[in-house]
Amino acid sequence: MPEKKKPVVIMTIGMAGAGKTTFVQRINSYLHSLEPPSPPYILNLDPAVTNIPFEANIDIRDTIDYHEVMKQYNLGPNGGILTALNLFTTKFDQVLGLVEKRAEDVDYVILDTPGQIEIFTWSASGAIITDAVASSLPTVVAYIIDTPRTTAPATFMSNMLYACSILYKTKLPFILVFNKTDVQPHDFAVEWMHDFEAFQEALATHRGTTDAEGEPTYMNSLMNSMSLVLDEFYKHLTAVGVSSMTGAGIKEFFDAVKASRTEYENEYLPELERAKAAREQTLQATKDDSMNRLMKDLTVDRARNPNAAAFDRWERNEEEEEEDDTEMNIIDRSEEHWPGQYIDVTRMRRGDDEGVNWPRPG
Repeated sequence: MPEKKKPVVIMTIGMAGAGKTTFVQRINSYLHSLEPPSPPYILNLDPAVTNIPFEANIDIRDTIDYHEVMKQYNLGPNGGILTALNLFTTKFDQVLGLVEKRAEDVDYVILDTPGQIEIFTWSASGAIITDAVASSLPTVVAYIIDTPRTTAPATFMSNMLYACSILYKTKLPFILVFNKTDVQPHDFAVEWMHDFEAFQEALATHRGTTDAEGEPTYMNSLMNSMSLVLDEFYKHLTAVGVSSMTGAGIKEFFDAVKASRTEYENEYLPELERAKAAREQTLQATKDDSMNRLMKDLTVDRARNPNAAAFDRWERNEEEEEEDDTEMNIIDRSEEHWPGQYIDVTRMRRGDDEGVNWPRPG
């Protein structure tokens, strides 16, 4: 029997309010609608979210109490989210173990992440999660962009800089997902990415980019320069437009995911193997050097003090260490059967708060 391909991991990253959770629900719905259905394995890594429109197989909220973290560490909302994710990362080996157990049963593993994008730009937990997942399974980063809010050149450039930072930090296959295209088509953004003069023209006509005398402001000049710097970044970037509400563009997104899997196997994986081999070689050389120096020191010491070697014995402590009662374990909800195993976007998971009246689109 041919070996089954490993599932593709889709990491959804983006600023708060970009629509990451709704996007995850939409691609979840799309995979359930296929013939035959292909339910994904979903991880919710946002400890502060109140309700999610899907049932996560692994939910950080089952392991970490976000509000308790804020109280115990005297933190604000953003610091609480970062710290909760840092704590969860210490047990990420358990998460990978549970994911790998289900690897033969699913085609996609989806990670829904918090809107605190600094987790993946400089925080250690973001690097640990991406490196751990990418070293085990084919991984694609889907950077979600709020298209209606990106019509301003300054906001567009800010998104691109964040995307560039995450791309070069993770070095993983990268897909720009312009979300909410039912509200604002993403054609203007694609044009700005491929036509420097079009972006310059947008800058010149946008209010606030010139001073009282009609001269370009410092911010205008900076964004012009940055657009030239990012030109190489744009050339090798895949961008798709989707609507998480209507489902438009979801098929094109999965086509991009398939192409990114090939990129992972042809470019990222060989580089990972080379880096791993080089790291092991360096580590082994360090160990050998340390052992050689240790043996030399022991030889010299025994030559100087031949009688001291008889007393150089380690006595085992009979007292056993107490077990740590604070051990936390990751919960895999896929082993628990819930009615229907799937809900749509209009049936939000409310928990105990059944009195919430959710607004309906349109």
